[in-house]
Amino acid sequence: MRIGGNTGRRHHGAGTAARAIRSRPGNGLQIVDDVLDLTASESVLGKPVASDLREGKVTMAVIHALERCTPLERKQIETILRDRAFNGVAHADILAILNRYGSLEYASKEATGYAESARKAICTFPDSEIKRALLWAPEFVVAREK
Repeated sequence: MRIGGNTGRRHHGAGTAARAIRSRPGNGLQIVDDVLDLTASESVLGKPVASDLREGKVTMAVIHALERCTPLERKQIETILRDRAFNGVAHADILAILNRYGSLEYASKEATGYAESARKAICTFPDSEIKRALLWAPEFVVAREK
């Protein structure tokens, strides 16, 4: 992406800010996508719910829960990750574990933190129409519902 190189000549520190603008909303977007994969309906997602778990993907919310859960709960999560299917473990059971430990809320807060960090980086640029448009993007990323 050329934004860092182009704006870096005009504004001291713009290259660092541009890298933050590129990576932080992307990180936030991925975390929000991971949370929605676990919580949204199939009709909203346009794909089966909890696809990431079925594909063996360990997301931020799942890592958070695994660090806090009981051995039995860990076994339930690991069974899905290993078998790549909800065999003997219901999606509702996994949601209950994630909610019990505040893991979905934790991941959502992390996504919001990435968005806020991106907004702060954007604020270092001189005022312009592009800057105002960019300031809107991080909030959109974390507030989306599908």
